This record gives sequence, structure tokens and C-alpha cells, in this order.
Amino acid sequence: MTDRLHPGATIGILGGGQLGRMLSVAASRLGFRSHVFEPGANPPAADVAHAVTTAPYDDEAALRAFAASVDVITYEFENIPTAALDLLESLKPIRPNRRALAISQDRLAEKGFLTSIGLTVAPYRAVDTLADLDAALHGIGTPAILKTTRLGYDGKGQARIMDPADAPTAFAAMEGQPAVLEGFVRFTHEVSVIAARGLDGSVAAYDPGENVHLSGILHTTTVPARLTSAQRTDAVLLAGRILNALDYVGVLGVELFVTPEALLVNEIAPRVHNSGHWTQNGCVVDQFEQHIRAVAGWPLGDGSRFADVEMENLIGHDVARVPALALERNAAIHLYGKTEARPGRKMGHVNRILRPVEAP
Repeated sequence: MTDRLHPGATIGILGGGQLGRMLSVAASRLGFRSHVFEPGANPPAADVAHAVTTAPYDDEAALRAFAASVDVITYEFENIPTAALDLLESLKPIRPNRRALAISQDRLAEKGFLTSIGLTVAPYRAVDTLADLDAALHGIGTPAILKTTRLGYDGKGQARIMDPADAPTAFAAMEGQPAVLEGFVRFTHEVSVIAARGLDGSVAAYDPGENVHLSGILHTTTVPARLTSAQRTDAVLLAGRILNALDYVGVLGVELFVTPEALLVNEIAPRVHNSGHWTQNGCVVDQFEQHIRAVAGWPLGDGSRFADVEMENLIGHDVARVPALALERNAAIHLYGKTEARPGRKMGHVNRILRPVEAP
């Protein structure tokens, strides 16, 4: 394949957080160099990347120099300014592609895309004014949740509406940003599928993991998830449909609500995903290596797992438990090199091997 990169090539990564850090480690295992572009000083990825550019996304000279030093560009988060992407795309390939990024940056665009390919999402309405919100609540009912269409993550940019009287307060919390009202889904649990698509169109998926959130932040992901055989197959096929519809290259995370009637898509993330961290200790090829393989034009690795795993996020002062965690058998600790523990800040995670998977 002419687009296949050889060891010694450089992977450009937009964003220097913990995902960029783990992508850099995976790239180095395959003989690649990584160059991280990050506006903030001393990002977690700087400890392990071959090179780091510290500059804002509106610094055209820095963007051009970054692009000139890499062979392909990928990203660890979605909210990258469009102007920066326009410039970079004119210079080097960006994988996953811009369409996937644009769709994931806007909740309305995302829901419209998902329904257009025949997938099911929670009932929703666009909200630009308080009158829009009142009308949406009349159609969808309560309880419901109001979310900004852009820049929301880990529970931010969201307001619950338990009664129509809550509408003015929820609308004010959006601070004038476009929003979407989503009806509550009566689901038994949430699962996510981490899947990848290569340059040649091949698809590989990991087993769905079952997620538990606390205060809007992922707390644990456990594999295998509580799913029937049919649901597990449907979840993987659903992820494949999204990947193919987007002509996607790289790893994608798909969050799903499990209901008695169907699997509903909550959201998609065009990148490696927190709920896929378990693959680091449960699979031969983890999600980070899989993403590097895909964007470098390599064959995808086998996504099968050899163990049941529980991933637990270490949030804020949970990091103080590391000495005790280090005493646990079958526990692998992954710290992100962040020096300051703050409430809600992801400091690391631990993967616990629950039991090996018996050979068929």
C-alpha cells in the first residue's frame, strides 16, 4: 500500500493530554516518532513524545512548521479550531477525516448523521431560544437533559430538567450557546464499543465494555458487558456501519444505551476513548496501537481479548491510592504524569485482570 508509513516516520498528534501520551507510547513501540502540538505548557504527552510544539492553534507559522515535520496528523480530542484544521489539511493527511471530526463536534449534526444511516438515538430537538425549549419540552416531556451542541464533555455543558418549571434555569446555564434537548432514555446500563477501520477498509472491533459513571465522569468499564449474544453482535455491527459510512480511518468510540427494545446510540468519539483503556492489559494489540496502525496504513491488529478486565479511572485525589493499588495482584497502574490533583481531573487509571479467557 503506497500510503503505508515505515518505522522512523513521524506521527503528528494534535493535543498533548493523556490520550496523546498513550498514543505516543504506542507509536514508539512500532518504531515511529511522535510530534505533539499542544497550546498548554508541560502537557502529559511531553514526557514521552519525540517532539512537542507549544503554540496556540491560531499560530500559522507554528502549524506550518509542525506539518512540515510529520508524515500524517491525528488528534486526541475533537474541539480543534476549524481554521487550524483547514491549514493543516492542505499540508498533510489528517486521519480520521474532517467529516468525522465535524460531525462529532456538534451534537445535532451527530444525531442527524446517526439517524440518516438507520441508527436509533434518544428523542431530541434543537434549542436556540427559551421558546424553542418550551416547545421541545412539550413534545419530548420531562425528565430531559439540555446540552450545548458543542464543547461538552465529562458532564460539562449540561443541565437536567425534571419539571417544565426548570426550563429558564437550564436555558440560562447554556450561556447563550446553541443547545439540544434530549429525552431521558430508560436504559438498564450503558456500554461502549471501541472499533477501528484501516486505510484498506478493514474493520476490527473490541468486545463491548460496560460503563459506570459518577458525577458525569466515567468511573469504571468492565469487560465483558452484560449483553446477550445477539446484542453483542448488534453492537459491533452498528460500530462497523458508522465507520464505513464515514469512510473512517482510526479508532472510534461508540457509547450505547441498552434498553429492552434496542441499542440506542448515545454519542460517538472519533478517537481513542477512555472506555477502551482496558485493552492495554486485556488484548495483545490495544486501542492506542490499533489507532497508530490505522493512521499509518498498517494492517489492523486482532481485537480479541485474553482476559476479563475492569478499568477504574483515578479521578482527582484517587491518585493518593496508588501505593495501595500497587499492592494489588493482577492490577496494572497507568498514571498520566499530572502533578496537580484536582476534583474531576483524570490522573490515571488501573486495569484489573479479573480472570483469563478460556481458549475455545
